[in-house]
Amino acid sequence: MQKNSQAFTCCFTGHRPEKLRRSVLTIRVALQNEIELAFNHGYTIFLTGMSRGVDLWAAELVLKYRCIHPPIKLFCAIPFCGFEKNWSKEWQSQYCRVLSQADRHRFFSPSFCYASYHERNRWMVDHSSRVIAVYRSGTGGTFQTLTYAKEQNRTLRILQG
Repeated sequence: MQKNSQAFTCCFTGHRPEKLRRSVLTIRVALQNEIELAFNHGYTIFLTGMSRGVDLWAAELVLKYRCIHPPIKLFCAIPFCGFEKNWSKEWQSQYCRVLSQADRHRFFSPSFCYASYHERNRWMVDHSSRVIAVYRSGTGGTFQTLTYAKEQNRTLRILQG
């Protein structure tokens, strides 16, 4: 992915399901509204980190929206090969469905490495001009990604988690 496409690129960040207070349905509706708004503002490339929860829900919604608006592209930024191997069968199946339908994907490490999460998150922000986040509180990866996005002067759309 070229940095010059940054102006038309949006990425997602958010908590894992167990950290969220709002229902999955409420979060999915909010994400759908944000994806539609982003598209109406000219965004056609969407980046997802492929984590359980917000990342995969957003990716599924982008894929559905792409059926209506073919210019939309989904790019999966994955921390390492085998990232999904310890998840439940349901989450693994969701991950595989999204990955098989994505326009492109990238692995940041050939195997498990904590640094690959950080590298993936920064890469997504560096290649986006808008960040859609589902955030409740805390100091984990979502917080770090939002902090970095603010430092990089990205447009932030923060949905309550």
